[in-house]
Amino acid sequence: MEYPTTFGGWVAFLLEMYGPQFVQGTITTLELALIGTILGCLLGFIVGIIQSLHVDRHASIVSRVVTKILKAVVAVYVEVFRGTPMMVQAMVIYYGSAQMFGLYFNTFAAGILVLSINTGAYMAESVRGAITGIDPGQLEGAYAIGFTHLQAMVRVIIPQAFRNLIPQIGNTFISAIKDTSVLNVISVTELYFIGRGITGTYYRFFETFFIISMIYLFLTFVTSRLLKLLERKLDGSKSYDLVVDDADAAQEVA
Repeated sequence: MEYPTTFGGWVAFLLEMYGPQFVQGTITTLELALIGTILGCLLGFIVGIIQSLHVDRHASIVSRVVTKILKAVVAVYVEVFRGTPMMVQAMVIYYGSAQMFGLYFNTFAAGILVLSINTGAYMAESVRGAITGIDPGQLEGAYAIGFTHLQAMVRVIIPQAFRNLIPQIGNTFISAIKDTSVLNVISVTELYFIGRGITGTYYRFFETFFIISMIYLFLTFVTSRLLKLLERKLDGSKSYDLVVDDADAAQEVA
């Protein structure tokens, strides 16, 4: 069998020989990124709400103690997972859970767990910032009509914070697509892991990872454009001000 002698020839050869593997690795990468981002954002919102809790001096001592414990636990969680590399976290969680607790995770499930926990830690700070950025009067108004803190967050504050966080969530998803590559250390068969296996056959590192880099670039480019379309959709029509002006003009004529 004659092998290619040019860069383009090797790229075409590898795509022909390992096209299905590249596709499967891409699908796994997208699944990991999507599920990890969704679960991570949910975790981030929960942690962000807990971080925004205020210790009420008039509450019972049990309530105050529980609130302080929860805030301390989430503070440690955020510091640990924001302060350590995700590659190290993957090794500790996957191998440590088996060695210390006898829990043997499927590599895909372990990858989702690591990605979700890591994403949640970063999203928590963004959520906390978005919540504190909402006018305090809205929270006070919710309390005034009898809402609990949780009800006020779910019905009043979180919907507004979520709209402000859409760009951040989009960036998180794009980062997750790229971050899945570090999960190869626990043998998750995502795109990078597939590429590393292919290079072991022909030792064509440049051509193989060129293909992989183009796939990553395509995924992130398309995702970023779709997110911009979503933001424009949520912003509403640009003719809104003109409609308001026309209405004001009509009132003046009347």
